[in-house]
Amino acid sequence: MDRDEILKALSHPARVEMLKWLKEPRLHFSAQEHPLEMGVCASQFERCGLSQSTVSTHLSTLQKAGLVTTRKVGQWVFYKRNEPVIQAFLKRMSDDI
Repeated sequence: MDRDEILKALSHPARVEMLKWLKEPRLHFSAQEHPLEMGVCASQFERCGLSQSTVSTHLSTLQKAGLVTTRKVGQWVFYKRNEPVIQAFLKRMSDDI
């Protein structure tokens, strides 16, 4: 876990919002055709009003920081929160500060 990489990822409000949405995917992505157990399809994040390329960049930043995991199925990429990393980061921040 790279604390600085995670802090960088969390520095943009859109990425924080994406993580919040992923915390409760049934509430925020109920219209997704694929089962939410697979994760949330990248195209579903366009709801935030950003272009597809901007959404992809934000999701890539979250993945690089280890905050989300991905699963590619055919042409689609599905995202889930990486809870073990998130919990480890929160614990480390609690211990450090």
